[in-house]
Amino acid sequence: MKKGLITKLTGGLYTVRDESNNSHELKARGKFRHTKESPKVGDRVMFDDEFIKELLPRDNNLSRPALANIDQAIIINSCKEPDFSFNLLDRFLLLIEHESITPVIVLTKTDLMSEVELNELKINMKYYEPFYKVIYTSTVTNEGSEEFKNIFKDKVSMFAGQTGAGKSSLLNILDTSLNLKTGIISKALGRGKHTTRHSQLHDLFGGLVADTPGFSKLEFYDIKEEEVPDCFVDSFELSSECKFRGCTHINEPKCKVKSEVENGNIIQSRYYNYKLILDEIKNQKIKY
Repeated sequence: MKKGLITKLTGGLYTVRDESNNSHELKARGKFRHTKESPKVGDRVMFDDEFIKELLPRDNNLSRPALANIDQAIIINSCKEPDFSFNLLDRFLLLIEHESITPVIVLTKTDLMSEVELNELKINMKYYEPFYKVIYTSTVTNEGSEEFKNIFKDKVSMFAGQTGAGKSSLLNILDTSLNLKTGIISKALGRGKHTTRHSQLHDLFGGLVADTPGFSKLEFYDIKEEEVPDCFVDSFELSSECKFRGCTHINEPKCKVKSEVENGNIIQSRYYNYKLILDEIKNQKIKY
C-alpha cells in the first residue's frame, strides 16, 4: 500500500496525492460507511490502486468546513474598510484554538490608516505577538508581502477572517499567475451557506491552501463553557497561579488573570471580549 494526502473530494471520488507528488482518483472502501469517520480533504491515508484502505491519525478534524490536518488558519483582518475589530479577532482566535490549529494574524490595508492610528494599533497588537505571528501588509506599499508569502511553505493552510479584508488583492500582487487560482478560492470564500460543494486543497507558495471558508460563521455551539479559558492562551498560561483549580477568571478570589488585568499586563479589550464570549456560550441555546 501507498501513503498519500486527500486533496479533493467530488461525488464520492477522492483525489489522493502520493509521496512522489502523483495524483490518484480513488474510492473509499465500503467499511467507512459503517464507521463514524469518513475520509475527508486533508486526511493522510493508506491506499492501493483502487481504494482508500485506511485513515491515518488526525492532528485535527473539522466538521464545518469538512477538513482534517490543517496546520494553520490565516486570519485576515483589515485595518480599515472594514474597520479592525479586536472583538472579531478574539472570536476567530477562540474558534481556531479550540480546533488545535495554529493561528496566524494578517492585518491588511495598513496604508489606509494614518501614522498615529497605525502606531496605536501596533501598540495594542504587541500584546498578541508573544503568542501569535502577526504580519502587517499593504498592497499599495508592498509592506509585509514577502513575509506573508513565506508562511505558506510546507503547510496546509485555511483562511479565516473578514469578508472584504483584501486577501485576494494581497495574493494576486505577489504572483499575477495566481489570478485564476485565487479567484476560485475567493469565490469559494464567498459562497452561501446552503452550498453542498466540497472543499479542495490548492498548491500555493510551496504549501497547500483550502478553497473553503474557515469559521465563516462565528458560532460557538461546539465549545463548552469550561473549555473557553483554555482557548485563551494568555489566560491559560496564568491559570496555574489562580487559587482555585478550574478558575473561570470572573468572580473567583485570588485570580491571577484578573490581577494581571488590573495591573495592565492583560489588555482590557482582551479580557472584556473573554467575558463577553464566555457569557454568550453560557446562555446559548443548544442547536440540534
